[in-house]
Amino acid sequence: MSIPASKPLRQLAAALVFAAAGLSIALPFVSATLLTIVLGGVAVAGGISQLLRLTGGGDLSTKLFRALSGLLYVGGGLWILVFPVSSEVSLTLLVGLLMAFEGVMELAAGAAAKVPARGLVIADGLVTAILGGLLIAEWPSDSLWVIGTLFGVALAFSGVNLLTAPDPSSLSAND
Repeated sequence: MSIPASKPLRQLAAALVFAAAGLSIALPFVSATLLTIVLGGVAVAGGISQLLRLTGGGDLSTKLFRALSGLLYVGGGLWILVFPVSSEVSLTLLVGLLMAFEGVMELAAGAAAKVPARGLVIADGLVTAILGGLLIAEWPSDSLWVIGTLFGVALAFSGVNLLTAPDPSSLSAND
């Protein structure tokens, strides 16, 4: 995330991010549904982009795989747009699996690393793996609120980062 140079602009950006975080946490179903719809729209746009690339050069096999990829993106994106709530259920399971995998990888990295922040890496891995495991264990009952809540918490941390980050103008080019 890029940090605005002026302090008033950082404070305004942080206030807007905190407002979005509060809304996302207060209305997790709405924010999860909106995030799912945006994901579907991005998938459709990506698929159309792939299909438009078919007019460029390339051999038949390249064009075939690009066409299949584009059609998969468009079809998947349209499915998400038509059935956003059902898609949230699948997306929640995917997020749980990704978090569990990331947590295990962080634990392995922390165990293998000999750096000063090793304990933080292990703690991060443990928390992430536990949260991922909880998402998987409670799936699908947590599907309609968890993505919106996690998004709100992530936004809140971004707001804290905006307020606590050092002034970019005070950093030298060598930092």
